[in-house]
Amino acid sequence: MVIFSILAVVISYLLGSISFSVLLAKALKGIDIRQHGSGNAGATNTLRTLGKGPAVLVLMLDILKGIAGVWLGIWLGNGSEWVPALCGIAVIIGHNWPVYFRFRGGKGIASTIGVMATLFFFPALYAGIIAILSIVFTRFVSLGSLIFVLLTPVFLLFTGEHGPYLWTSLIICVFAFWRHRSNIVKLIQGRENKLGSKGGKRVV
Repeated sequence: MVIFSILAVVISYLLGSISFSVLLAKALKGIDIRQHGSGNAGATNTLRTLGKGPAVLVLMLDILKGIAGVWLGIWLGNGSEWVPALCGIAVIIGHNWPVYFRFRGGKGIASTIGVMATLFFFPALYAGIIAILSIVFTRFVSLGSLIFVLLTPVFLLFTGEHGPYLWTSLIICVFAFWRHRSNIVKLIQGRENKLGSKGGKRVV
């Protein structure tokens, strides 16, 4: 039924709006992580601000949000490919613009990993391997993230996919590039922070 599909998308957005980075920073240090480091509510800024343990936890929970949203769409989508795809997109929108936190969220890459790996595992895996290698050699997480979302639809095309999943990957790619627009400028100018650095001006 259409009502269940709509309900799945709405719940996915609300699930995506749970910002584990914000909640964990508040619980551990009593701070709003969006006022520290790069100002981003995500795993990388959690690493800079809270350390490795909390960062890994945030990363895993954000990935699980993406996985859960897609599976919710599968369960309530009555066999439609579009419903789980839209649920995945809704999770990412929720993460980026969370209703619980005044629509100031993260950049959605961890949730994107969960969504893409659940919807189209092997294209996401191939793109992910290249993205991880780029991070290892350059230490730029933002660059690896952009490579991941850019290459996934390319690998999808190689599989012959031209339907909902391809469009989903392209929409997610646009979201990622939009959210990383300041990082792209910094990469071009050579001012982007590398993984493990304490860089990033405090956002007030």
